[in-house]
Amino acid sequence: MGFFQFQREQIIHASMDEVWDFISSPQNLKKITPEYMGFDIRTPNAADKIYEGMIIRYTVRPLLGINTNWVTEITHVVDKSYFVDEQRVGPYAFWHHQHRIVQTEEGVLMRDIVSYKPPLGFLGSIVNTLFIEKMLKQIFDHRTKVFEKLFPL
Repeated sequence: MGFFQFQREQIIHASMDEVWDFISSPQNLKKITPEYMGFDIRTPNAADKIYEGMIIRYTVRPLLGINTNWVTEITHVVDKSYFVDEQRVGPYAFWHHQHRIVQTEEGVLMRDIVSYKPPLGFLGSIVNTLFIEKMLKQIFDHRTKVFEKLFPL
């Protein structure tokens, strides 16, 4: 009970190298996150590219403008294929986010799979229905628009 999954797919009209270079750079997270989320990387001297074991600390304002500390670890990386970030400290009881890319005839298919469990048990399930699902949809709708602007047809 209380375990959820959100998935989103998008075709990006760019080369595999261009897409991988963009999504594997932690500095680009801010570019694809809605401004109202107040996303800010707090890891001093963060590497330019992700790697297995990388810890990224940031603040974000997911609800009511309240700053929340979030720490993720990059747990898996397969160059130009996928990477996984998992929450180590943050608002969720569980957070596992797969970022997958595959070359297709139309372009690069980017697929995000977010598996998560809100805190607070049954109350967390209610919060998910009322807020979290909608928030994730808004964030990924924003990302879709950003990628369409960055990599137009």
